[in-house]
Amino acid sequence: LAGLGVGRADVVIEAIVEDAKIKQQVFAAIEPRLRKNVLLATNTSSIPLSEIARGLQQPGRLLGLHFFNPVAKMQLVEIVHGSRTSKAAINRAAAFVTAIKRLPLPVKSQPGFLVNRVLGPYLMEAIALLQEGRAAEAIDAAAEEFGMPMGPVELADAVGLDICLHVAENLGFEDSRAVDLLRARVENGKLGRKTAAGFYVWHKGKPRKAKLKTAVDSQVTDRLVLALLNECVATVFEGIVEDADLADVGMVFGAGFAPFRGGPMRYRDRAGRDKLLQRLQGLASRYGDRFKPSAGW
Repeated sequence: LAGLGVGRADVVIEAIVEDAKIKQQVFAAIEPRLRKNVLLATNTSSIPLSEIARGLQQPGRLLGLHFFNPVAKMQLVEIVHGSRTSKAAINRAAAFVTAIKRLPLPVKSQPGFLVNRVLGPYLMEAIALLQEGRAAEAIDAAAEEFGMPMGPVELADAVGLDICLHVAENLGFEDSRAVDLLRARVENGKLGRKTAAGFYVWHKGKPRKAKLKTAVDSQVTDRLVLALLNECVATVFEGIVEDADLADVGMVFGAGFAPFRGGPMRYRDRAGRDKLLQRLQGLASRYGDRFKPSAGW
C-alpha cells in the first residue's frame, strides 16, 4: 500500500471489498500517516461503522460516504455516522459532499441506512407478487402509474439481482420466500441487466416487456407503495434521519420516489394518514406481519 499522497490528504475514502477485516487493515496502515483532522471515510453499504472503527486511534473521524449508482447521475450521498462519530466530522463531510456538487444527507449507521432500507420492503413485495404469478410488466406499470420513474422489477434488474440479494440478507429478509426466488436467479447466473437476463430479458441495455392487456390493479399499487411508506415511517420514528423532510429528500434524490408527490412522508400527509393506515391494516390482516403498521404512524 503505497499511498504516497495520504500525508497531504484532507479526506481519505476507502472503497474496497466488503470485508470488515480488510477495511480495518487498510485503515490501520493509513491512519498513522494522516494529519490530525483528516476525515476517514468508507463507502461500505452494509458493514457497521463500529466494526470498521475497531483499532482506530481516532474513531471519531470515521464515517461513511454512501454514493448511489450511477454515480455520475445520482446527486444524493448518505453521510453515515456512528455513535462515536464526532459532530465536527459530520459537518466537514457535509461540506466536502457539497463541494463536489452532491447533496449530503446525514444518516445513522444502521443496516441499509435510509434509502436501501426503505427500498428493501418495496423490492421484496414486488418479488412476492412475481411469486404469486403476477407479470413483471403489470407490477412495474402499477409503480410507474403512481409516479415512479422505473418499476421495482426493472429497478432490481438494473441494480443487479446479486446486489439486491446482498442488501436483502443484510436487512434480515433471508428467510422470506421472495429472497428464495431472488437467490435462485443469482445462483443460475441471472443477475439482471449486466448478464442480459434477470426477471426480464435485456437487449441493448433495455428490458423486453410484453404489452399489458389489462388495467393496473390498485391492490398491486397499494402493496408496493404502502410497503415502502411503512418502512419510511419507521426510519423517521427511529431517528435514522433527523426528520420527515430529510427522509423525503433522501427518497426522492436517492431512490427516485415519485418526485411530484414530494416524498413518502409528504405523500402520507397529503393522501390522508388515517386513510392510508386503514389500508395498511387491511393488508396486514390479509398478508401478515410484513404489513404491520410501524411505530410512528
